[in-house]
Amino acid sequence: MIVLKAPQEKVLGALQAVSGIVERRHTLPILANVMIRKQAGVAEFTTSDLEIQVRTSAELGGDDSTFSTTVGARKLIDILRTLPADQIVTLSAAQNKLTLQGGKSRFTLQTLPAEDFPLVQEAADFGPTFSVPQKTLKGLIDQVHFAMAVHDIRYYLNGILFVAEGRTLTLVATDGHRLALAQAELEHDIPKQEVILPRKTVLELQRLLKDDKASKAASADGEEARIEMRFADNQAKFTFGGMEFVTKLVEGKFPDYNRVIPKNHRNHITLGRAPLLASLQRAAILTSEKFKGVRVNFEPGTLRIASSNAEQEEAKEELEIDYGGDAIEIGFNVTYLMDVLSNSGADMVTLSLQDANSSALVTIPDQAGFKYVVMPMRI
Repeated sequence: MIVLKAPQEKVLGALQAVSGIVERRHTLPILANVMIRKQAGVAEFTTSDLEIQVRTSAELGGDDSTFSTTVGARKLIDILRTLPADQIVTLSAAQNKLTLQGGKSRFTLQTLPAEDFPLVQEAADFGPTFSVPQKTLKGLIDQVHFAMAVHDIRYYLNGILFVAEGRTLTLVATDGHRLALAQAELEHDIPKQEVILPRKTVLELQRLLKDDKASKAASADGEEARIEMRFADNQAKFTFGGMEFVTKLVEGKFPDYNRVIPKNHRNHITLGRAPLLASLQRAAILTSEKFKGVRVNFEPGTLRIASSNAEQEEAKEELEIDYGGDAIEIGFNVTYLMDVLSNSGADMVTLSLQDANSSALVTIPDQAGFKYVVMPMRI
């Protein structure tokens, strides 16, 4: 039977949408596969790693009969990538094998039964559904994802906290040394829901979500494409652009982020993001691999950045600033400052400081919902 018959780019697009979570090596060989279900002319593709499940469907021609199987996801994608984008490809099934044909190329792939594929059991107790434009959620994730911990023993830091309360959606990430918070407005009031999404889920959502231009192009009427979210005690479900994304949550208590954010810093400096980032990038060249510290001096009218390394090399940078506050010398991990500046598209940023021993607050003048806190370091 013919499972599908469609242009290469359509088939490849559907497969790439679900293949991001597929591990090359897994204890269960079938998890390297994509499950293909055919029903009434619609092909449905599902992948899973036992904690995350991604599903999409598309009309890709072929027979109208009902059929399901699983086949190696990466192999199928690698083959399709090598075929011309406008070429019609045919996927047909016979005797536990799938045959992919495109032009004069023909590939026969081994399959495993669909009934052996371990689907994620969906939670029964999802809270109320709420939605935001895809570009809004992508923007929030872009603003905070870099502050997530990586393989931290405090497992609840290896992800992003989502808090939906009233008309506000808040995303928070921290690794214990810095904290990023971004907020967006919801259309309707909803009761408080709080979940921690795992790091892998966050990065996959970031990959799949469309930004402003892409989201409008993807929707037929030019309206902003939206993403629906539902949270349960141990699971989150996202529906967007013909995709369904179900993920387990990180269990644990996220730190009280409101206590970490400084409220009454008296020294404020607003300056151009790009010139500050460029100065920090140059100073970072002469920091050592193990010690990424830079010394930052704030004086009326002037900002100085200095770095040095074990070879007694040093870099010095100077920026003119509109500042009349206290003279402060403070040390920072330069990577933490470059991360927040690199992941923002704002023209201007504001640094708020108290003294050399207090954490600094980075905000964006025209984005009230964004806050970034970075701890000082001794230099």
